[in-house]
Amino acid sequence: MVVTGRAVLLALLATCAVAISGQIGEPVTYVAVGMVVLLIVLDVALATSPRRMRLSREGDTSLRLGDSASVSVLVGNPTKRRLRGSVRDAWPPSSHGTPKAQPLRVGAGERRRVTTTLTPTRRGDARSAGVTVRSVGPLGLAGRQATIRAPWTVRTLPPFHSRRHLPGKLSRLRELEGQHTAMVRGQGSEFDSLRDYVPGDDVRSIDWRATARNDGVVVRTWRPERDRRILIVLDTGRTSAGRVGDTPRLDHAMDAALLLTALAGKAGDRVDFMAYDRAVRAQVRASGKGSQVHRVVEAMAPLEAELVESDPAGLVSTVLSQGRSRRLVVLLTDLNATALEEGLLPRLPLLSSHHLLLVAGIKDPKVEEMATERGSAGALYRAASAERTMSERHRISAELRRMGAEVVDADPERIAPSLADAYINLKAQGRL
Repeated sequence: MVVTGRAVLLALLATCAVAISGQIGEPVTYVAVGMVVLLIVLDVALATSPRRMRLSREGDTSLRLGDSASVSVLVGNPTKRRLRGSVRDAWPPSSHGTPKAQPLRVGAGERRRVTTTLTPTRRGDARSAGVTVRSVGPLGLAGRQATIRAPWTVRTLPPFHSRRHLPGKLSRLRELEGQHTAMVRGQGSEFDSLRDYVPGDDVRSIDWRATARNDGVVVRTWRPERDRRILIVLDTGRTSAGRVGDTPRLDHAMDAALLLTALAGKAGDRVDFMAYDRAVRAQVRASGKGSQVHRVVEAMAPLEAELVESDPAGLVSTVLSQGRSRRLVVLLTDLNATALEEGLLPRLPLLSSHHLLLVAGIKDPKVEEMATERGSAGALYRAASAERTMSERHRISAELRRMGAEVVDADPERIAPSLADAYINLKAQGRL
């Protein structure tokens, strides 16, 4: 049962009337209180039961972080009495559902649509906590209230901010393949075609057998390798929970992984995805040529950083079990010297003997700012700590390169395009 502001106002008026009459004796007070209570009980009895309402849902089931989604509740009234009151569709606070509550009028045998707009500020699945229907009696003094389950889930997908870099990277790929308007031919490892020699061509590209059969000199052209296998591994261990700026390191890594997935799909390569810490948290296997972005985005959406130490031995074992064919393994992790020296580095020779490894890390711009601080003892200590951190990152990057791995270390704004550039460079060199 619920009471409204009218009931409070009625009680206040009854109290004032008794006080003004000067008859503050117990019988008069009891009569006034009894009348108010009687009217409230009567109003509750005449209110339509909210539990008899029939609820159904429709609306959006997914959106990108930063966008808004609309979810509707259809309230059906199967009774012979009119329902008057309000309805509140409850969602988690991070979903920022508006409006909080809405007035509701449903006649006998009718249905009404109530729409809530969600603007989530967190990635993942948001589930409705229930729909609260409040039915008020004809006097508007009191009524009934019930929360009815109406399950609905809205998945908030990663925003993919790095999408803006995709046209530029695709243009570089077209230049590499000789399809750009500038007719710049790329050097890959797959034979493409023969053409006449023009001044400036590399003489090592001359096909002497074809030249002998023709009147002029003929050269070979190549194109970047296609149909190569790429495995993107996202480290979801404790280091991915660290915040770089206002965003967890995991979300920056996701954005970079999405750009690489889109780019490799356009280049004709097959992209697999895996999220791992001490177990496989999400996995997407390439089902054929073409873009895997939608499937990877769906797999990324519910991922959260696990506050556990990642298991490098399990990671290497899982990667090697994916297949014997050589592939490019892109590991998005933190270039933490201690964690890598004790975990990945001892197992790197085994992994690099089967696959080409590209390690990508996200550095914090604040550390570089701290390294320039001066003016006080505290600032000097912070600068010394920052310099040590940067030195350790440079040392571990050099060690990874010495052992045959490629390394990309960039700030959040540059990690996605830098990773895409590294992929294009490997493709141009014919190393995939």
